[in-house]
Amino acid sequence: MKYDRQVDSALTELAELFLARHGHAPALLSRAPGRLEILGNHTDYNEGTVLSVAINRAARIAAAPNPEAKDGMVCRLYDIKGRSAREFRLDDLDNCRHGDWSNYIKGLIVEFNLQGFKVPAFDALVTGDVPLSAGMSSSAALEMAMCVILNNLSDARLTWLELAKIGQSCENNYVGAHTGLLDQISSLKGKAGQLIYSDFRSFEVENVPMPTGTVFVVANSKIKHNLTNEYNERREACEEAARILGVKALRDVSPEMLEHRKGELREVVYRRAKHVVGEIARVAAGQIALATGDLALFGKLMTESHESSRKNFENSCPEIDMLVEIGQTIPGFLGARISGGGFGGISVHLVQASAAERYCEALGAEYHRQTGIDSQPMVLAAADGATLWEY
Repeated sequence: MKYDRQVDSALTELAELFLARHGHAPALLSRAPGRLEILGNHTDYNEGTVLSVAINRAARIAAAPNPEAKDGMVCRLYDIKGRSAREFRLDDLDNCRHGDWSNYIKGLIVEFNLQGFKVPAFDALVTGDVPLSAGMSSSAALEMAMCVILNNLSDARLTWLELAKIGQSCENNYVGAHTGLLDQISSLKGKAGQLIYSDFRSFEVENVPMPTGTVFVVANSKIKHNLTNEYNERREACEEAARILGVKALRDVSPEMLEHRKGELREVVYRRAKHVVGEIARVAAGQIALATGDLALFGKLMTESHESSRKNFENSCPEIDMLVEIGQTIPGFLGARISGGGFGGISVHLVQASAAERYCEALGAEYHRQTGIDSQPMVLAAADGATLWEY
């Protein structure tokens, strides 16, 4: 698909910066959104279900083969916002530097190579407006924006699900975070005005209309999170519960079964499993609420989800709890919860659209009064998934 300069002003500007930096236009442009998790916390790697939404905040990349690459092996990256340059060789990808943003790109190349696809040397300029370490999955947005470019450059022609799995493998094997597929699928399969229902056993994905007359308000606690250690511990606890209960994954455990066999599990493992099993049940209930237009029930399920994150999964934090509690005192509130892996980041609030502006003002003001932190509440819209253009 040829790029139209009217599509995205930030992407058009990025193409112009690429031309100025490299002396030739980019061959490809891509944009991939971040996501909000609406119901279904930590259920993806337990083969459960999730309701999520791709947002109108995205990673953007301009790229072209590198004609000056020595022996066809040198890739050059530049992060516009961070003013950060990286250069590496395609035959020297073992030097994963802990915490470095280029790992998300190098790890993708490794995964393409493992599947038998040759990625040529390239130049890429990267930018985006998904907040970092805030629970909106800036990493998956970067991965998927890069993945659709690498899919083209290597002539791999992989399906959306294969690209999502490459992104997951990059996180698991190169970056070192044992994440599921939620972030990548959400970034690829978003649709404007729609939620995304994902089944992580069958990989059935469908779009579901947003609740009528509502918007999502996001507030950033400004508490940064590093998922790797905490995330891995939670995943190991879920796997331990499934093993002891004799099932393939917690998807196979009903709330009744878990309570009946509670005594077989360590207390902390029981609480981790209770959260996940409860979340899968809440997604099912949420689908019914959406289908029947029961906004009160859908919002209640979101708030119940947060309470379980706080008590059972322990992946919330006092600042996120405060944002949820403040929200319940403001007109227009329907429900709120932590979104994403947790341990900081953002809260997402389901709010009546007519009250959204005043809701943002009141939420931000009260959070600042109590903490001194500017949470920058914002209304986010549901957006289309990752897109690739020829420039």
